[in-house]
Amino acid sequence: MAQNFHSNSQLPLDISSAISRTAKPSSEFYSLFSEEEVLGMIHALEVRREIPLKYSYKGRGATIWNDFYLKYIIPRWYGRSNVEIDLLKDSFQCLNNNIKPGKKVNIVDVGAGNSYPVKKFIRRLNKLGKVNKYIALDISEELLHVSRNNFKKWFPFVEFISSPIDIENSCVPKILFQNPASLEIDDTAKIFLHLGVTIGNHQNRDEVLKNFRDSMGKNDFLVFTNETGSNSQWDGIVRGGCKYHVEEIYGWVKNKIGIKSEDCELVRKYDLKTDSIVANLKLRHDYTINFSQMGIDKKIEISEGEEITIWRHHKYEMPKLLQEIERSGLQLLHYNTDKYKSHIMVICQVASN
Repeated sequence: MAQNFHSNSQLPLDISSAISRTAKPSSEFYSLFSEEEVLGMIHALEVRREIPLKYSYKGRGATIWNDFYLKYIIPRWYGRSNVEIDLLKDSFQCLNNNIKPGKKVNIVDVGAGNSYPVKKFIRRLNKLGKVNKYIALDISEELLHVSRNNFKKWFPFVEFISSPIDIENSCVPKILFQNPASLEIDDTAKIFLHLGVTIGNHQNRDEVLKNFRDSMGKNDFLVFTNETGSNSQWDGIVRGGCKYHVEEIYGWVKNKIGIKSEDCELVRKYDLKTDSIVANLKLRHDYTINFSQMGIDKKIEISEGEEITIWRHHKYEMPKLLQEIERSGLQLLHYNTDKYKSHIMVICQVASN
């Protein structure tokens, strides 16, 4: 005899919640990333439930970043200033004074993006006849294309070189400094730039600083920027990149990985383990992410309620910053902060010992 279920029965809901969803990365996903990058992403998901932010700058992600920067970051006619451009301006004298008389420098912009932050700095240095060449490096070839178009428009007579690089995983290749005529390594001093408060986005800051150290000679400089302060005292108000860029990245990740919007939510919070502010994609259901191209056959099971980090940022307090610099084999030459002491620009050299 058939049984009638009442309308308030919990069985259909229980069955629904028990079903595991499957996400399959899009064909565009596999066209954007190399096999090594896909495997790196799989490893990050398995080990620490993260899709590293650096991958979001590829493909349309380059346009997302460039649009965000042009809309919210660069100065406008009505007076809004750009913290990094101002910090570079304030640091100019220190860097210029450390360039040997009669010598030029190569500008090595790691994480170049659209190259806007360095425009005024290079223009000023170039007027003094001190720029040998500009080398733009970025994980995103699409952003390198934006950089090239901008730079050649601004400085048509300065040599421009670009190359994709992931500074978290490798040093800057010495071949980029090779003299084409003699095939010898050019010993011109270099100013390595790592702007955009990018150092605070890296998962392994120590490794990044060591890679810079191993890329540098005794006459070279590393200049990087970051926010200062205590991460744990975050007021919970989302602003800047934590708001506008994160929202775009969240949409980008869902689209590329294949997670439905109704199955997840965006969570921003302070993460004690990494002492960072993070933005996480929180799943509302069990999910299986199925990677099944490029000869890769890997399924990652993620449970309801688990979170995947898609954006991170670490602010520095000065003692911790000095520790990380010294640990990497660098030494502090100079630093300056903005008027609110919210951002810092650091100039380092290879440690003498």
